[in-house]
Amino acid sequence: MDAMCDDMPLVFVVDDDPDVRESLEVLVASAGWRAETYASAAEFLERPRAPVPSCLVLDLFLPDINGLDLQARVAADRNGLPIIFVAEYGDVPTVVRAMKAGAVDFLTKPYHEAPLLDAISSAIERSRVTLAREANARSLRERYATLTPRQREVMAGVTAGLLNKQVGAQLGISEITVKAHRGRVMRKMRVRSLAVLVEMASHLDRMAQSADAMSPE
Repeated sequence: MDAMCDDMPLVFVVDDDPDVRESLEVLVASAGWRAETYASAAEFLERPRAPVPSCLVLDLFLPDINGLDLQARVAADRNGLPIIFVAEYGDVPTVVRAMKAGAVDFLTKPYHEAPLLDAISSAIERSRVTLAREANARSLRERYATLTPRQREVMAGVTAGLLNKQVGAQLGISEITVKAHRGRVMRKMRVRSLAVLVEMASHLDRMAQSADAMSPE
Protein backbone atom coordinates (compact mmCIF):
# COMPACT_ATOMS: atom_id res chain seq x y z
CA MET A 1 0.00 0.00 0.00
CA ASP A 2 1.06 3.62 -0.63
CA ALA A 3 2.44 5.30 2.49
CA MET A 4 0.02 8.19 2.01
CA CYS A 5 -2.87 5.76 2.61
CA ASP A 6 -1.51 4.36 5.86
CA ASP A 7 -4.12 6.13 8.00
CA MET A 8 -7.06 5.53 5.63
CA PRO A 9 -9.86 3.28 6.98
CA LEU A 10 -9.46 -0.31 5.82
CA VAL A 11 -12.21 -2.72 4.84
CA PHE A 12 -11.34 -6.40 4.83
CA VAL A 13 -13.39 -8.62 2.54
CA VAL A 14 -13.40 -12.40 3.00
CA ASP A 15 -15.39 -14.20 0.31
CA ASP A 16 -14.53 -17.18 -1.87
CA ASP A 17 -16.34 -15.70 -4.89
CA PRO A 18 -13.84 -13.66 -6.95
CA ASP A 19 -16.62 -11.61 -8.55
CA VAL A 20 -17.94 -10.59 -5.14
CA ARG A 21 -14.45 -9.68 -3.96
CA GLU A 22 -13.86 -7.55 -7.03
CA SER A 23 -17.21 -5.75 -6.84
CA LEU A 24 -16.79 -5.04 -3.13
CA GLU A 25 -13.27 -3.75 -3.68
CA VAL A 26 -14.58 -1.28 -6.28
CA LEU A 27 -17.49 -0.26 -4.04
CA VAL A 28 -15.25 0.32 -1.05
CA ALA A 29 -12.82 2.39 -3.12
CA SER A 30 -15.68 4.50 -4.49
CA ALA A 31 -16.62 5.42 -0.90
CA GLY A 32 -13.10 6.66 -0.17
CA TRP A 33 -11.84 3.69 1.84
CA ARG A 34 -9.33 1.03 0.88
CA ALA A 35 -10.00 -2.68 0.69
CA GLU A 36 -8.06 -5.87 1.17
CA THR A 37 -9.71 -9.01 -0.16
CA TYR A 38 -9.19 -12.64 0.85
CA ALA A 39 -10.56 -15.86 -0.60
CA SER A 40 -10.48 -17.82 2.67
CA ALA A 41 -10.58 -17.38 6.42
CA ALA A 42 -7.11 -18.91 6.79
CA GLU A 43 -5.66 -16.37 4.37
CA PHE A 44 -7.24 -13.50 6.30
CA LEU A 45 -6.05 -14.81 9.67
CA GLU A 46 -2.45 -14.57 8.48
CA ARG A 47 -2.89 -10.80 8.20
CA PRO A 48 -1.88 -8.89 11.38
CA ARG A 49 -4.36 -6.58 13.03
CA ALA A 50 -4.58 -3.22 11.28
CA PRO A 51 -3.62 -0.12 13.30
CA VAL A 52 -6.26 1.99 11.51
CA PRO A 53 -10.07 2.10 11.72
CA SER A 54 -11.23 -1.07 9.98
CA CYS A 55 -13.99 -3.62 9.61
CA LEU A 56 -14.58 -7.03 8.07
CA VAL A 57 -17.15 -7.79 5.37
CA LEU A 58 -17.56 -11.53 5.73
CA ASP A 59 -19.28 -14.26 3.74
CA LEU A 60 -21.11 -16.78 5.90
CA PHE A 61 -20.13 -19.82 3.85
CA LEU A 62 -16.40 -20.23 3.26
CA PRO A 63 -14.44 -23.27 2.03
CA ASP A 64 -12.34 -23.67 5.17
CA ILE A 65 -13.78 -21.98 8.27
CA ASN A 66 -17.39 -20.83 8.21
CA GLY A 67 -18.17 -17.20 8.90
CA LEU A 68 -19.55 -17.74 12.41
CA ASP A 69 -16.44 -19.64 13.46
CA LEU A 70 -14.24 -16.92 11.98
CA GLN A 71 -16.28 -14.36 13.90
CA ALA A 72 -15.45 -16.21 17.11
CA ARG A 73 -11.75 -16.29 16.18
CA VAL A 74 -11.77 -12.57 15.47
CA ALA A 75 -13.47 -11.86 18.81
CA ALA A 76 -10.74 -13.83 20.59
CA ASP A 77 -7.70 -12.61 18.64
CA ARG A 78 -8.71 -9.21 17.24
CA ASN A 79 -11.20 -7.82 19.67
CA GLY A 80 -12.68 -4.60 18.35
CA LEU A 81 -12.82 -5.51 14.64
CA PRO A 82 -16.49 -4.99 13.63
CA ILE A 83 -17.99 -7.58 11.29
CA ILE A 84 -20.66 -7.25 8.62
CA PHE A 85 -22.02 -10.51 7.23
CA VAL A 86 -22.97 -10.69 3.56
CA ALA A 87 -24.42 -14.09 2.64
CA GLU A 88 -26.61 -15.68 -0.02
CA TYR A 89 -29.04 -16.60 2.72
CA GLY A 90 -29.23 -16.83 6.47
CA ASP A 91 -31.83 -18.53 8.61
CA VAL A 92 -33.13 -16.81 11.71
CA PRO A 93 -31.01 -18.76 14.24
CA THR A 94 -27.85 -18.01 12.24
CA VAL A 95 -28.62 -14.31 11.97
CA VAL A 96 -29.48 -14.12 15.67
CA ARG A 97 -26.26 -15.91 16.59
CA ALA A 98 -24.20 -13.56 14.44
CA MET A 99 -25.84 -10.44 15.84
CA LYS A 100 -25.63 -11.62 19.45
CA ALA A 101 -21.91 -12.23 18.88
CA GLY A 102 -21.52 -8.57 17.93
CA ALA A 103 -22.01 -8.37 14.17
CA VAL A 104 -22.81 -4.86 12.95
CA ASP A 105 -25.25 -6.13 10.30
CA PHE A 106 -26.29 -9.22 8.35
CA LEU A 107 -27.10 -8.57 4.69
CA THR A 108 -28.16 -11.02 2.00
CA LYS A 109 -26.85 -11.30 -1.54
CA PRO A 110 -27.47 -9.71 -3.91
CA TYR A 111 -26.85 -6.80 -1.54
CA HIS A 112 -27.94 -3.21 -2.09
CA GLU A 113 -25.02 -0.82 -2.07
CA ALA A 114 -26.51 1.88 0.15
CA PRO A 115 -27.28 -0.34 3.20
CA LEU A 116 -23.88 -2.00 2.89
CA LEU A 117 -22.06 1.32 2.74
CA ASP A 118 -24.05 2.55 5.73
CA ALA A 119 -23.09 -0.59 7.65
CA ILE A 120 -19.43 -0.19 6.72
CA SER A 121 -19.46 3.47 7.74
CA SER A 122 -20.99 2.56 11.11
CA ALA A 123 -18.46 -0.25 11.60
CA ILE A 124 -15.51 2.00 10.79
CA GLU A 125 -16.71 4.60 13.28
CA ARG A 126 -17.06 1.90 15.92
CA SER A 127 -13.51 0.77 15.17
CA ARG A 128 -12.26 4.36 15.37
CA VAL A 129 -13.75 4.75 18.86
CA THR A 130 -12.20 1.45 19.98
CA LEU A 131 -8.76 2.42 18.70
CA ALA A 132 -8.95 5.81 20.44
CA ARG A 133 -9.98 4.13 23.69
CA GLU A 134 -7.09 1.66 23.40
CA ALA A 135 -4.61 4.46 22.66
CA ASN A 136 -5.79 6.40 25.72
CA ALA A 137 -5.51 3.31 27.91
CA ARG A 138 -2.02 2.56 26.58
CA SER A 139 -0.90 6.14 27.25
CA LEU A 140 -2.32 5.99 30.78
CA ARG A 141 -0.50 2.72 31.54
CA GLU A 142 2.76 4.14 30.16
CA ARG A 143 2.51 7.22 32.36
CA TYR A 144 1.68 5.16 35.43
CA ALA A 145 4.68 2.92 34.72
CA THR A 146 6.99 5.94 35.18
CA LEU A 147 5.94 6.34 38.83
CA THR A 148 8.18 4.98 41.57
CA PRO A 149 6.66 2.54 44.09
CA ARG A 150 6.46 5.35 46.68
CA GLN A 151 4.77 7.68 44.20
CA ARG A 152 2.20 4.99 43.44
CA GLU A 153 1.52 4.64 47.16
CA VAL A 154 1.03 8.40 47.48
CA MET A 155 -1.22 8.43 44.41
CA ALA A 156 -3.32 5.62 45.89
CA GLY A 157 -3.70 7.53 49.14
CA VAL A 158 -4.63 10.91 47.74
CA THR A 159 -7.02 9.47 45.13
CA ALA A 160 -8.72 7.52 47.93
CA GLY A 161 -9.58 10.85 49.54
CA LEU A 162 -6.94 10.98 52.26
CA LEU A 163 -5.37 14.27 53.31
CA ASN A 164 -1.62 14.70 52.83
CA LYS A 165 -0.99 14.29 56.56
CA GLN A 166 -3.10 11.14 56.61
CA VAL A 167 -1.15 9.69 53.69
CA GLY A 168 2.08 10.58 55.49
CA ALA A 169 0.94 8.88 58.68
CA GLN A 170 -0.08 5.82 56.72
CA LEU A 171 3.25 5.58 54.90
CA GLY A 172 5.46 6.75 57.73
CA ILE A 173 6.71 9.86 55.93
CA SER A 174 6.32 13.58 56.53
CA GLU A 175 3.53 15.69 55.10
CA ILE A 176 6.12 17.75 53.20
CA THR A 177 7.46 14.58 51.59
CA VAL A 178 3.93 13.56 50.62
CA LYS A 179 3.42 16.96 48.97
CA ALA A 180 6.67 16.55 47.03
CA HIS A 181 5.70 13.07 45.81
CA ARG A 182 2.21 14.28 44.97
CA GLY A 183 3.63 17.06 42.80
CA ARG A 184 5.82 14.58 40.92
CA VAL A 185 2.85 12.27 40.44
CA MET A 186 0.81 15.11 38.95
CA ARG A 187 3.62 16.00 36.54
CA LYS A 188 4.31 12.43 35.46
CA MET A 189 0.61 11.68 34.98
CA ARG A 190 0.26 15.01 33.12
CA VAL A 191 -2.69 16.29 35.10
CA ARG A 192 -3.37 19.61 36.82
CA SER A 193 -6.22 18.69 39.11
CA LEU A 194 -6.85 16.05 41.72
CA ALA A 195 -10.24 15.29 40.15
CA VAL A 196 -8.58 14.18 36.91
CA LEU A 197 -6.03 12.13 38.84
CA VAL A 198 -8.87 10.40 40.73
CA GLU A 199 -10.53 9.61 37.40
CA MET A 200 -7.27 8.16 36.09
CA ALA A 201 -6.83 6.02 39.20
CA SER A 202 -10.35 4.70 38.77
CA HIS A 203 -9.66 3.88 35.12
CA LEU A 204 -6.43 2.08 36.01
CA ASP A 205 -8.29 0.07 38.62
CA ARG A 206 -10.97 -0.95 36.11
CA MET A 207 -8.32 -2.00 33.60
CA ALA A 208 -6.56 -4.08 36.25
CA GLN A 209 -9.81 -5.77 37.24
CA SER A 210 -10.62 -6.49 33.59
CA ALA A 211 -7.16 -7.99 33.04
CA ASP A 212 -7.55 -10.16 36.14
CA ALA A 213 -10.96 -11.38 34.96
CA MET A 214 -9.50 -12.38 31.57
CA SER A 215 -6.46 -14.14 33.01
CA PRO A 216 -6.69 -17.94 33.28
CA GLU A 217 -6.75 -19.22 36.83
